[in-house]
Amino acid sequence: MLEEYARFPLFRTVGIDSSFYAPPTDEVLASYAERLPPGFPCVSKVWNQLTVQTFTRADKARAGRVNADFLNPDLFIEAVYEPYNRHFASHAGPFVFEFQSVGRGSGVTPDRFAGRLDEFFSALPREGMYAVEIRNEEFLTPMYFAVLREHGVAHVFNSWTRMPPIGDQLDLPGSLSGAFIVARALLRPGRTYDEAVDIFAPYDRIQDPSPPLRQDLLRLIETAVRARIPAYLLVNNRAEGSAPLTVAEVLRLLPPAAA
Repeated sequence: MLEEYARFPLFRTVGIDSSFYAPPTDEVLASYAERLPPGFPCVSKVWNQLTVQTFTRADKARAGRVNADFLNPDLFIEAVYEPYNRHFASHAGPFVFEFQSVGRGSGVTPDRFAGRLDEFFSALPREGMYAVEIRNEEFLTPMYFAVLREHGVAHVFNSWTRMPPIGDQLDLPGSLSGAFIVARALLRPGRTYDEAVDIFAPYDRIQDPSPPLRQDLLRLIETAVRARIPAYLLVNNRAEGSAPLTVAEVLRLLPPAAA
């Protein structure tokens, strides 16, 4: 399956989502590397043990507890970065730190969150490519973007339930904080995951076209071309109904020289 995906001309990167729930073992990473053509880059979500500040009810055994490993640089290096370096270095694209919605009662203010990011990225290897995805609109502050820019970390432009559209994020001063662009077109703003599943399954056609989303993705591509930096755009089936067809529609909007 992975070999077939990488051969498809529209797909020039792939997102590894399973790494969000547990870091891939050395054996798994070596297996992935064997199945990919040379230099094919992968965008990997980072183990959520590092990005959950307080465990939710979904984790019955630890619900309500503060996570001692939240933004633990030593754990990231040992459990994630070093295995990738050993077995997957030629395919390692950006590491995406996805932070789920942080409740207002958690005590994590926008400034405190940005400060923790600053401490964390200060301790990571400089050679890595890092990106941050947030799901709290109030965290999109000048301090947040300044911290990312200081460490060369990309902000992930995400289309998600309770986030502003990608284009609105791109318009924020300082939002282009890294030497590459990462976007994740997941859900139409205002729509939940469960609603999208009910609407779009079995994901074999576009059912709810979103011209604004396509234009926003086009803007990111054009921005990357002008800046001469790579762009990693990940599209989910739940954005419009069929990720490959959404990618094809965005490609149709591109001038031939940029396709």
